Amino acid sequence: MLGRVTNQTAALASSRMLQANAARLAQLQGQASSLKAISVPSDDPTATGQSLLVRGQQAANAQYSRNADNGVGWLATTDSALSDTKNILDRVRFLTVQGANDGAMSATAKEAIATELDGLKTDLLATANTSFQGRSVFAGSSDAGAAFTPGTPPAFTGITGSSVQRRIADGTTVQVDTDGAAVFGTGADSVFSMIDSISADLRAGVNIGGKLADIDTRLTAVRGAWGDVGTRQAQLERAQDTLKNTSVSLENQRSGIEDLDLAKVALDLQTQQVTYQAALAVTAKVIQPTLMDFLR
Repeated sequence: MLGRVTNQTAALASSRMLQANAARLAQLQGQASSLKAISVPSDDPTATGQSLLVRGQQAANAQYSRNADNGVGWLATTDSALSDTKNILDRVRFLTVQGANDGAMSATAKEAIATELDGLKTDLLATANTSFQGRSVFAGSSDAGAAFTPGTPPAFTGITGSSVQRRIADGTTVQVDTDGAAVFGTGADSVFSMIDSISADLRAGVNIGGKLADIDTRLTAVRGAWGDVGTRQAQLERAQDTLKNTSVSLENQRSGIEDLDLAKVALDLQTQQVTYQAALAVTAKVIQPTLMDFLR
């Protein structure tokens, strides 16, 4: 059964529709200004949840990218330091071969070689104390300013078994430091003690040909560490590429949820303005007549 319809009922219904149209028009005007589909969570609760999830993934991806960038910088510094170390040891080996020719060299010449070896040891110590952003690349997680402190022989300050890791994905980490003890040795077995021994034997007139095997052993350790650094650096560089691609994908997802197409918003706004104008005209016709309307 139909209910009774009065002028007041029609006016109230028209007023409600007019308010709804005005609200929709205001919403579209706001979207046209911001080009955002979601101004407040109540605009679209489901899309808001999806947006928060994607933004969380973006934040994690950005942190992984920073970690990868830091790791690449750390390993690039280590790579350069190991290259210098190899060059220094190559020079040490060359001088040792020269100094081993006892009959062909004078005491003055041997002293000159020993003096150069002492300088190379100083250079090697500086290389062993290479740092990146204030952290020693050869001292693991130690907060010491240098991996080796000056002394005879220099003392290793690193923490045995410790390492510096960078997380580049959920559940994936890469070690970015290099064990200075494995590369340079420690105590009497260190490369520094080896060079001291070569210099001392050279000055004492002892044949140093037998030291070549020790130098080769240390060079092998340096090459092994150098290759390992290159492998880890390549892994981080691949991770950088993957993270960049992921960043683009996540931004597309976020844009698809939050952003609006300008052309579509402009068309919807124009349509809503026409609808609102029509609602105004209709509402004006159904407002309850007054006594003056009947006295005409």
